[in-house]
Amino acid sequence: QLQLVESGGGLVQAGDSLTLSCTASGRTFSTYAMGWFRQGPGKERMFVAVISRSGRLTYYADSVQGRFTISRDNAKNTVYLRMNSLKSEDTAVYYCGANTDDTLARTPTSYSYWGQGTQVTVSS
Repeated sequence: QLQLVESGGGLVQAGDSLTLSCTASGRTFSTYAMGWFRQGPGKERMFVAVISRSGRLTYYADSVQGRFTISRDNAKNTVYLRMNSLKSEDTAVYYCGANTDDTLARTPTSYSYWGQGTQVTVSS
């Protein structure tokens, strides 16, 4: 079993930056591709970004391309999401997920493990 714990969320103003972290334990972190998703009130969980096991490949949702950066440190069992130029529409609970296939999966059903989520609120 892989456990994931997100941190770094908070209340920020539009235009600010924030970095989320997701730390894994329980299994070998480097064997999982890792993704970030977000879910607004009353909405489905939506893809944000994904990174391959090695960290060499990444993919982003159009809505965050150029503003968000996903990265990982396999020595620290941690994946990050750097969020710049935040907008009110980025407000959501952000979840990290672990994908056992080394694919840049963009659907929640492709992910076997999830964290509990961290709230990001952007005030305009």
